[in-house]
Amino acid sequence: MSNRTRIITTTLLFLLIIPFNLSAITAEEIINTMDGMQTFDTSYSTGSIKTTDRFGVKESTFKAWSQGSSDSLIEFTSVAERGQKILRTKGSLYLFYPDAEELIRLQGAALRQSLLGSDLSYEDMTEEKNTLDDYTVRLDGSQIVNGHDCHVLTLTAKTRQVAYPIQKIWVDKETYLVWKAAYSTAQGRLLKEMEVLDTIVVDGRTLPKQTKIEDKMKRDSSTIMALDTLEVNIPLDRKIFALENLTW
Repeated sequence: MSNRTRIITTTLLFLLIIPFNLSAITAEEIINTMDGMQTFDTSYSTGSIKTTDRFGVKESTFKAWSQGSSDSLIEFTSVAERGQKILRTKGSLYLFYPDAEELIRLQGAALRQSLLGSDLSYEDMTEEKNTLDDYTVRLDGSQIVNGHDCHVLTLTAKTRQVAYPIQKIWVDKETYLVWKAAYSTAQGRLLKEMEVLDTIVVDGRTLPKQTKIEDKMKRDSSTIMALDTLEVNIPLDRKIFALENLTW
């Protein structure tokens, strides 16, 4: 190959490589887009939590409000838990029990406590959508999950103030929906698995409608969380998320 031919060939290869590198998405960009797709100015939803274990089947219903990426309020409407509330605001999570008129703040490992005996934790139910504030992230490649081409990412906690030290998630390359997740300790012990069973499209975004969660610390137990209704970007009274209003 002459020097001239070699130069032309090298230049063509270089020009082919540049667009590929420029279009490569980073792990941080995937997480930011994923969080953005899950966050609305405001939202209101109703749904249910159905847990199946060796004691049988238990179902609880709820209504929930959210504002931005960090404020959320859940109020249970089923007879056994009616009036119980969970508020997350300004990075803190509070529980209110109407019968005892008791207000409790949860922190650290308490965020992993079971919600109403289900496979869900308080953190699962109210998690913030600022993932990169709490985790570093690594892109591990691609895999097909239920026919969907997904990015595979590993998230490592920056502090101990989160429920799960390690998260492995499978993010849809087209919709940025998290189809599957595995949550582990820092030593690699599997704590919980999550899988999306059904989806809805709201405001042009694909979101989970029915999700299965299995707490691997429990035997023969699983929980299905389902949304019945979901409204987004609606007018909400900001006092809903005020701590002083939680006991009303």
